[in-house]
Amino acid sequence: MSRSAPPTDRQASAAGVAETPTAASAQQQTDERFRTLVETISDYAIFTLDVTGHVTSWNAGAARIKGYAAHEIIGSHFSRFYTEEAKARDWPGMELLAAAEQGRFEDEGWRVRKDGTQFWANVIITALRDSAGRLTGFGKITRDMTDRRLAAEALRQSEETFRMLVESVKDYAIFMLDPDGHVMSWNSGASYIKGYRRDEIIGQHFSRFYPADDVRVGKPELELEIARREGRVEDEGWRVRKDGTLFWANVTITAIYDDTSTLRGFAKVTRDMSERKRLEELERSGRRMNEFLATLSHELRNPLAPVRNALTVMRLRPGDLTANEKSLGLIDRQVTHLTRLVDDLLDVGRIASGKIDLRRESIDACEVVALGIEAAQPALDAKSQTVSINADPGALPLFVDKTRVVQVIQNLLLNAAKFSPPASPIVISIHAQGRTLVIQIIDRGRGISRDSLDDIFNLFVQEDRPGSNAQGGLGIGLSLCRSLVEMHGGSITAMSEGAGLGSTLTVRLPMASSADSAERADDSGATGTRPLRVLLVDDNRDAADSMAMLLEMSGHEVALAYDGMEAVHAAARIRPDVALIDLAMPGMDGFAVIHALRDMPALSETRYIALTGFGQASDRQQTQDAGFHAHLVKPVDLDKLLATIADLGAAAK
Repeated sequence: MSRSAPPTDRQASAAGVAETPTAASAQQQTDERFRTLVETISDYAIFTLDVTGHVTSWNAGAARIKGYAAHEIIGSHFSRFYTEEAKARDWPGMELLAAAEQGRFEDEGWRVRKDGTQFWANVIITALRDSAGRLTGFGKITRDMTDRRLAAEALRQSEETFRMLVESVKDYAIFMLDPDGHVMSWNSGASYIKGYRRDEIIGQHFSRFYPADDVRVGKPELELEIARREGRVEDEGWRVRKDGTLFWANVTITAIYDDTSTLRGFAKVTRDMSERKRLEELERSGRRMNEFLATLSHELRNPLAPVRNALTVMRLRPGDLTANEKSLGLIDRQVTHLTRLVDDLLDVGRIASGKIDLRRESIDACEVVALGIEAAQPALDAKSQTVSINADPGALPLFVDKTRVVQVIQNLLLNAAKFSPPASPIVISIHAQGRTLVIQIIDRGRGISRDSLDDIFNLFVQEDRPGSNAQGGLGIGLSLCRSLVEMHGGSITAMSEGAGLGSTLTVRLPMASSADSAERADDSGATGTRPLRVLLVDDNRDAADSMAMLLEMSGHEVALAYDGMEAVHAAARIRPDVALIDLAMPGMDGFAVIHALRDMPALSETRYIALTGFGQASDRQQTQDAGFHAHLVKPVDLDKLLATIADLGAAAK
């Protein structure tokens, strides 16, 4: 087979000439398809600009989005798509400059249609260059993102509205926990109910709201585990405020998961149900009234019968000294018993009607317990029972009504003595748990059935059927103890392993704060004025803390707030007699604070003092016009400050 000869130069040249129209045609077809594709796209405005920003091409998407036909816009400067504000700051020119320098520029913002309406646009401008690198113009792609923008804005506003709603709720403590139980958010209701400022509690573990016994048995962690497993958990029980007082709370904890089912944390809602619990207990007490009346009849008749018999003996045998002495001893014991029954009844009545006023004073817990033992000593001696005390070393300060707390200790000891065998020991344990003092009365007596551990503190409740209680009593002693303890912001609980295994009654009381421990001005005569509730508002923490110490040392009760909103929440909680307000604070300044406080009906008697570095006549007139009752210039002289507070406090009452 013959082989073909190689082509001549002329033939090769002819072949090359023949190929050129074919390649050009293919390129032309590609360009045409691309142009057709761009022109028919309707979801994006795709057009070109010359180097000065004038429109040189226009696709169907541009006509749809911007409203101009191609013949209306080609040759026009692209700045007509921008708002007047954007043109005033030459934003179109800055975009072209950035695209020319960087090769590409992306932006989002408001753009203007032909009819004057605006839309939110995502814009990409790309610099176009020839093979030599010279700038020949710009390619511009615009997408209408108005719907997405409006949806995002609606979501943001919804979230902001919800956040503001949660923040402003005061009757419920609403806050978030991270998956480990640390506080992540804190609303005004949480500050109001629990007493902590946001900056004090964020990042802290939520177990600090639980009594020590609940923390010891792992109740906080158990609740989180149940919420994690079942989605939510609800509970009612005692919770602890910042100042150590307890309140009865309804608590709901809900697990929060994201779209990937990953646990993000917990939403916790707490409501103070102390008043509802008190009313429910009063209702239950009413239902038990009939049983109580039967018990009362029995208890009153029991001592009256031996008294009558003793009097009869004395009348029949007036000269028998031995018989008379025995009868007098019997009468004395029974009258003492009757007096105690009547006293307990009267105290319960006073508490129910709110007529008991606590007269608080500073006293050491060991002294209170010693006085309680002394009061109960006759009953203890009658059964040859001994009391031993185990107490933490050092001072254990309380700020309480000494007479009432001694009455509580006495009642608990009498209860322990009554239900314990002769010569048995009773132990009193006194120790501190954080800011709470724990007093436990431990006996080895008959114990308490598990079903009765909570009920024994209810009014008129006894484990035995009325009239069958060999030990006697009206069933109001422990209820009286609980009422008195709760009036002090504490709690009382019972624990027993069961019948015959003894019992432990535990009293928890808030320990005295520095303000409680300060000598009362009326007693010390240092200032000659009564103690007042003072709200101190200053964003300078050092200045606020030091002034608070001085005021507390002068006998006043001081609440601190480091910003305006915190001051509003604190004022609603404590209802101050006098409010000291710094004027120059970021955000909500002193004038805004007093405006908010004066709108609160509960603060109608509060007096306001302006704290400022300005002392000109015009400054004083401004604070007077705002509603301040006094104007003090920093640094404030302590004597002048105390005198001003005393004068305003006297005028407030």
